[in-house]
Amino acid sequence: MAEERFGQFARLELLLGEDAVERLHRRGVIIAGIGAVGSFALEALARAGIGRLRLIDCDRIKPSNINRQLIADWTTVGMAKTEAAQRRVKSIWPECRIERVDTVINGQTAAGVLADDRGDYDLLIDAIDSLSSKVELLAAAAARGLPRLSSMGAALKSDFALVHFGPLTEVTHCPLSAMLRKRLRRRGVDTDEIDCVWSSEPTRQQTRRGPLAGAILPPEESEDEKPEHGRRRSSLGSLPTLPGVFGLRLAHEAITRLSRPRPSETSAETTV
Repeated sequence: MAEERFGQFARLELLLGEDAVERLHRRGVIIAGIGAVGSFALEALARAGIGRLRLIDCDRIKPSNINRQLIADWTTVGMAKTEAAQRRVKSIWPECRIERVDTVINGQTAAGVLADDRGDYDLLIDAIDSLSSKVELLAAAAARGLPRLSSMGAALKSDFALVHFGPLTEVTHCPLSAMLRKRLRRRGVDTDEIDCVWSSEPTRQQTRRGPLAGAILPPEESEDEKPEHGRRRSSLGSLPTLPGVFGLRLAHEAITRLSRPRPSETSAETTV
């Protein structure tokens, strides 16, 4: 059975090589936010055989998640997202070691959710959509020197051709990124060191009912079903496809980086 499990990476090995696949088995990734973007990133990392995952999310699956989140279906509605994510990963890659962290990310918890005394984690994927939580998480990661990849807003986007990857400093047409840069710079964080996926598609106004009809509000000033998690956030329209593209782009970058040898590994190979 063990041989069959590891045989599942045969196609990956043909492309990247045996050493690269073994490196992926030794690497660890922290994913914050197991929603529309995060679930697709998680899926690709599991299928690439990442050795360890820490899954951070405070939410439970709702029917409205089903249109765009891989872990959401009628059998998982009501389940903690981290639990559903763990089950899915284990069904794909049973050898993956998983830690679940069911908590809100804020100024009090950000450093703790990234704690890694044993050096098990090599990379952070930030796939959360709350401005204040993103600021705290990315600032804490910068303080630890943990490499980080981040997703900007995928809601209200529909053009595949306008999805980009690059430093946070270069992002345009994204209200979330503008506020994020401003707050991180106040904290002394170099936004050139945060690579992210983003869309240059102009945000279209969304038709909706109620007092906020037609308004596109920044994440920290809108409605939320769980206001105790922060300021109220509005429900924004989203395709099943674009968030997935964002998540897969982040996973692609993570796999590319983590399959390469570390400087210490290169030195050891040279010595041998």
